[in-house]
Formats: sequence, C-alpha cells, structure tokens
Amino acid sequence: QVHLVESGGGLVQPGGSLRLSCAASGSIFSIIAMGWYRQAPGKQRELVARITKEASTKYADSVKGRFTISRDNGENTVYLQMNSLKPEDTAVYYCNAYSPGTDYWGRGTQVTVSS
Repeated sequence: QVHLVESGGGLVQPGGSLRLSCAASGSIFSIIAMGWYRQAPGKQRELVARITKEASTKYADSVKGRFTISRDNGENTVYLQMNSLKPEDTAVYYCNAYSPGTDYWGRGTQVTVSS
C-alpha cells in the first residue's frame, strides 16, 4: 500500500503561482511513476504532469511552459510548480502514484484561480 498526502492548494489570482506537494509513504519502493491529475466540475479527470523514477517527465499540452513537476527522492515527495495560472486551471488536483498494476490516489487539493 502507498499513502499519498497532498498540500499547497488554495485561491490565487490569474497570473499567480502555487506549488503543490505530495508526500508518499508505505510501499514506496514499488512506485515507478508519480504525477498530478486534475478534475474540474462536470469534466473528466485528466493528466496534468507525470514523472518517472528516471526523472522522465510528461505534461498536458495545456500546461506546458507554465507548470513544472519535480521529485525529491530522499523525501519521497513530488512537487508541481504552477506559474501563470489561468481560471481554466481551477480544479481539484490529485496526486497519483503508479506501481505495476496499481494506481494510488491522494484525496485531492482544491486550486481556484479567480480575481
């Protein structure tokens, strides 16, 4: 089992920045990739960014150049730095950890971009 705890969400004005954190505990040795997904009201959950154990990254087209995913292996934590935020970035952001055959999810953290 892997336990994920997110932090760092909140309310920010358009153009502002936020940094999300996700701390993993438990069977972390089995994790081969971690990432962030988001779900806006009435929409499907979508991938925002993902990073593998080898530090290979993948981003949704909508966030490329604005968001950066990184990980601290020593602290088993993954970060999402979000810059130049837009109202359409408003959503609940979920941390994900993938082990072969299993996805683990955090409870989510709300990000609201509004003036």
